[in-house]
Amino acid sequence: MNDPSALLEILDRPELDRPVLLMAMQGWVDAGGAAMACREALLSGGGNSLIAGFDTDRLLDHRTRRPTVDLVNGVSRGIKWPLIQVHLLERRGGNDLLLLDGPEPDHEWRLFSAAVVDLCRTLGVQMAIGLGAYPAAVPHTRPTRLACTAGSEDLTRELDFVTSTLSVPAGIQAVIEVEAAAAGIQAVGIWAQVPHYLAAASYPPASLTLLEALSTLSGALLDTGSLPERTLATRSRLDELVAQNPEHVTMLEQLEAAYDDLHDPGGRLPTGEDLAAELERFLRARED
Repeated sequence: MNDPSALLEILDRPELDRPVLLMAMQGWVDAGGAAMACREALLSGGGNSLIAGFDTDRLLDHRTRRPTVDLVNGVSRGIKWPLIQVHLLERRGGNDLLLLDGPEPDHEWRLFSAAVVDLCRTLGVQMAIGLGAYPAAVPHTRPTRLACTAGSEDLTRELDFVTSTLSVPAGIQAVIEVEAAAAGIQAVGIWAQVPHYLAAASYPPASLTLLEALSTLSGALLDTGSLPERTLATRSRLDELVAQNPEHVTMLEQLEAAYDDLHDPGGRLPTGEDLAAELERFLRARED
């Protein structure tokens, strides 16, 4: 069966104002949990509504993503299945925002991507934006930089993001971006660069930067919640910890030099292995 509509159930068809589809699916690279923190912030408003759902019995391997059973005094009260859904987010000014979230499909990626693009056509989506984050040789003492993937060269020129030429494994959001662009829908993926040594920890600065970029690209007003305060607290705590070890201070100085002057780094840039072995161990040892 190769009909994309067989995977999709549209539950509501509201009148939308230049809608933008945001994608924050679980299962691919998300250093510092930055994209998932954005997802939580976007869904925290409480006024969101369910627009569509996908057939997860066909898309997911439930031995990998098992449902959970709710037990009360040993009595089974229900099963919660993993879901792939599209929500209309609470109105926040500017364009309407739709959020595609849930685990990456295990099966039928082509058909799933076609179903998402068909939904975009049905709802009049103007742009699809994917969220992600990856570890990079950058210091926490500098603003978070964003890299992008886009469906066209014109769009990359409009964005003041880092671009690259390389071949890398793709997540489902990248597949949807390509399919959306082929259908004439603007598509872009925005990726926050998270310091190597913090990739396994929560990193609010990256989440805040992603939300700010989303606001700029979508034209919507987004509530950043406590992220600004958490960003300041994270940077302050890291500064205090690193300042106590001269070796880590030196490593950060090298990262800062490379960040500030990308064309002439000067000196050897610490590798991810250096950072993971030194600074991450140090930070773990100092955690409460």
